[in-house]
Amino acid sequence: MRRLAVFEQISLDGFFTDADGDMSWAHKEDPEWHAFVAENASGGGALVFGRTTYDLMASYWPTPAAYAANPTVASSMAALPKIVFSHTLRDPSWANTTVLQGDVVAQMRRLKSQDGPDMVILGSGTIVSPLAEAGLLDEYQIAVNPIVLGTGRTPFETVSDRRSLSLARTRSFSNGNVVSWYESVAR
Repeated sequence: MRRLAVFEQISLDGFFTDADGDMSWAHKEDPEWHAFVAENASGGGALVFGRTTYDLMASYWPTPAAYAANPTVASSMAALPKIVFSHTLRDPSWANTTVLQGDVVAQMRRLKSQDGPDMVILGSGTIVSPLAEAGLLDEYQIAVNPIVLGTGRTPFETVSDRRSLSLARTRSFSNGNVVSWYESVAR
């Protein structure tokens, strides 16, 4: 069975976006963080997005500015298969993109049961929450940023009961970010 991971950047108080939908606080411009992002991007697999995150990524990564600023990540993002969940997107412009409609949970159960590469959700809090609720996430990669937003949206806003996770490893960065990798614990 294919594995499904999520990479989510959150504030110290647990939000992936502030009350106005802004995520600019999560973008770090330093060599150590860029090297980590490039290393992660070279890991292979399939990328999974909700429509909002897909539109943000597709508006930047296939551009000349992205290739100039971070050619490793831009090349990897272009080459990897991309899956976007959307009710309205019909003709994606970013190479190697498949659009899925309908129930996110049912579609992901189907994808996980098929042969293919492991998958990672980048951001996309609106799809993380129902997939976590359904127990479909195998790994949580959480990057905690040293900022308090006060209000915003949590990636687990629709999860209605406890989820036990096992800490696999952590890594801290000089910019203050701490990334923790957690594995799902069987219920």
